[in-house]
Amino acid sequence: MLNTVRKIFVQLRRDERGATLVEYAIALLVAIGVGGFIVSNLAVHTQDNFCDADNVIQGNALSTAGGC
Repeated sequence: MLNTVRKIFVQLRRDERGATLVEYAIALLVAIGVGGFIVSNLAVHTQDNFCDADNVIQGNALSTAGGC
């Protein structure tokens, strides 16, 4: 099994398609990283908006501390 994987990597290293595969893998990792950052940042802002809405509904002043 390990020899088979090693042979595939050797073939890809010699072939230009291997470089393209690596480029796509790097692009995919960058896209996942950027997407994860955006989603986590969006989640924080959404939580803040829901906390503010909850405080308004309950008649409390808007919270700047970030907690509900």
